[in-house]
Amino acid sequence: MWRGANPCDLPGHKGADMAKSKRRFGRGTGKPHPVDVHAGERVRLRRKLLGMTQTHLGDALGLTFQQVQKYERGANRIGAGRLYDLARVFDVSIDFFFALPRSLVAGEKKLIGYESYLMVKRETLEFVRAYYKIEDADVRKGVYQLTKAMGAAGV
Repeated sequence: MWRGANPCDLPGHKGADMAKSKRRFGRGTGKPHPVDVHAGERVRLRRKLLGMTQTHLGDALGLTFQQVQKYERGANRIGAGRLYDLARVFDVSIDFFFALPRSLVAGEKKLIGYESYLMVKRETLEFVRAYYKIEDADVRKGVYQLTKAMGAAGV
């Protein structure tokens, strides 16, 4: 036996075949792990909320925009060091990338909920940016209450 090798990883071992047949995500399956996809979605969400392009984020991290695209799609896993760099650039804690929706924790295949979808729409982002440009806190609160009332009334 090779020193430090896992016996289940050796060719011909029963455990090697069983481990490969049960693997649903990751290398060799053609499907990224749902947690990797979710972390990528969180990268995309934060980047868009900050009004950053993939090129700007890539420049800040020393990456190409294509590498950023792969992270955002979940095609490439984001390593611990890269997560640290992303958290620093985005000014968030590392656990921001792992705030899992209930559907993912429960094992459902649907990874992005309706609320997450609304948060990445251009209209939503422009509305939020315009809202926070209102300097007067009382006016901003009034706009909030008006919008909330209109939504409740279905206007």
